[in-house]
Amino acid sequence: MEKNMIIKMIQEQKKLPNLKYSIREKTEGFTNKLFYTLFDGDTPVEKNIAILEKDFLELSQLVCWEPLKPCKEIWESYLQKLPLILENLNKDAKAIMLNDPAANSLEEVYLAYPGFFAIAIYRLSHEFHKFGLPLVPRLMSECAHRLTGTDINPGAHIGVPFFIDHATGVVIGETCIIKDNVKIYQGVTLGALSVNRKLRDTKRHPTIEENVTIYANATILGGKTVIGANSIIGGNVWLTASVPSNSMVSHTPQINIKNSVKNE
Repeated sequence: MEKNMIIKMIQEQKKLPNLKYSIREKTEGFTNKLFYTLFDGDTPVEKNIAILEKDFLELSQLVCWEPLKPCKEIWESYLQKLPLILENLNKDAKAIMLNDPAANSLEEVYLAYPGFFAIAIYRLSHEFHKFGLPLVPRLMSECAHRLTGTDINPGAHIGVPFFIDHATGVVIGETCIIKDNVKIYQGVTLGALSVNRKLRDTKRHPTIEENVTIYANATILGGKTVIGANSIIGGNVWLTASVPSNSMVSHTPQINIKNSVKNE
């Protein structure tokens, strides 16, 4: 097949004119600058906010391709939210410090904890999601997903403080509601019972009430599933039904231990 024919066939298959990978690259750069602006002691806030505004306007031109849905005005509203977002993230970091005996300092939490990074990107992307900014919040959450293995949909509603220990393998769905002072461990899934496009506008993911702890690899599914306040969900538990407040739910596998060394 001639090169000209190959080029033509590829061009004919490119059906989405607004699919630009520069959106992804610019979103990653914007997210990184936003993180530095809020947390890095050497980054000048005033200067970086001016840069962020410029970057956001460029992004908005790329992602808001529907003429009746302009989104450049979102930045001023978002900027008003940043102090509260930072205040909540500082509460998250302090909760990690208080709950994790392995944490040696707050600086370590901010710099080294993947759970904190995932929560930070969630809170920053969630506000954009609330304002209706297309695509960018999801791409921001993918920055954290790729770096930490934690997948928090920006549409989820998560209270303060929130603590994810170890973080790897955590999945939190779009319509999940997590109230204040919840702690979860690695491998936890807060998901839907099924994947069906017809369920797009319904609550598909569980509600976790205040002061709940969910241990490693627990799976909690369904929009009607509510985990009552002050409950403890043990490791490897599979739940598709609600649990009342002050419950302790456990999964007890059968474990057999044999001596592999034969007696002489």
